[in-house]
Amino acid sequence: MTLKPTLLLLTFFLSLTLHSQTKSVLFIGNSYTGVNNLPQLTKDVALSVGDTLLFDSHTPGGAQMQQHASNATAIQKIFSQPWDHVVLQAQSQEPSFGQAQVQQSVYPYAEILCDTIRANNSCTRPIFYRTWGRKNGDAGNCAVAPWLCTYEGMDSALAFSYSKMANDNDAFLSPVGDVWKYIRANHPSINLYAPDESHPSLAGSYATACTFYAIIFQKDPTFITHNAALNASDAQNIRAAVKLVVYDSLLNWNVGKFKPVASFTYMQTAGCTVHFDASSSINAQSYVWNFGDGTIDTGVTVSHTYSSGTYTPTLVASKCGQSDTSDFVVFPCTFSLNELSTEKPNLIYPNPAQDMLNLENLDKWGITQIKVVDIQGKTILTYIDDIPDSVDISSLPKGTYSVQFITKYGDWYSQTFVKE
Repeated sequence: MTLKPTLLLLTFFLSLTLHSQTKSVLFIGNSYTGVNNLPQLTKDVALSVGDTLLFDSHTPGGAQMQQHASNATAIQKIFSQPWDHVVLQAQSQEPSFGQAQVQQSVYPYAEILCDTIRANNSCTRPIFYRTWGRKNGDAGNCAVAPWLCTYEGMDSALAFSYSKMANDNDAFLSPVGDVWKYIRANHPSINLYAPDESHPSLAGSYATACTFYAIIFQKDPTFITHNAALNASDAQNIRAAVKLVVYDSLLNWNVGKFKPVASFTYMQTAGCTVHFDASSSINAQSYVWNFGDGTIDTGVTVSHTYSSGTYTPTLVASKCGQSDTSDFVVFPCTFSLNELSTEKPNLIYPNPAQDMLNLENLDKWGITQIKVVDIQGKTILTYIDDIPDSVDISSLPKGTYSVQFITKYGDWYSQTFVKE
């Protein structure tokens, strides 16, 4: 059966609704955030895809990172609710200056802000708003910082500083400046700048909003239908640029970097007891174990005793509403004495032997100790853990001997050989 176009469209929008998200975001910045009401514009583009952005903002003109860190209003807003994200934007020029100056006047306050954000809610992920170079560089600071004489030099300096702030503070990076750079190179007819060649035009703010949408909701921005009064072609080209630069490479902007990864090791002891350890998991805060036999437990390290059988224990490692599952097939009681006796594996050769007795398949059966015993039951040779591939029996008198194999589960198995 072929679906009619109307039904196809309905199915598409239904799928978007079923996967709709709601995110709460606080924007802390200055006029680059305030112009064209970037938070509202981001909300509008999200709503066109069925997603909801709940936001607040604090955007005093020209505010620097140091001022944000000590501003009573900004701090009050940070502590007003458990935000999903807090966006941090420095004054437009300060991250582009020399690193000695940035290390003194920007980085410490970025860290203070991130610490404040996490003091309110440890699960809030900061987002650094990577701005752009001025259209023709920063002429006012060109003499003291020559790289600021050009757009390329200023933009490169901003990219470095914002990337460092995001990486140093376990934050996301909203690479708006990278999107602008792509649009400048590939769609020069789209004017991203206001007449002052610094602030964003409506097109510039729209590119910024689409970038934030891709970072916050981690969704393809080409599905956005809100054009923000731009012509359809320009809006479409901007969305395509955001998809290419941002959405197709989310990990480059630290999105996904902090998700929990479940991993565990285990050690089996006699009596079918297994000791599990989840400390190899990454970015995890809580651990739930399903032992595969109908019982569960929690904690980084747990122990469980199985009855005979084969089981698949599962670990779910979680943090901040995200989780990952790891499973590993184990055979807690597979290598029992009964099974060894039933299988009657041949672990030695040749038989009869003269000078060397070779050993094989010890790892398969979990052998950790062997003893060579004479016919009277006296132990002649013993190897524990570091078991060789062969045993020198050249000095033994001719006769009948047995090799006793002991598994890591405490089970025994014996095999007889003749020394010629």
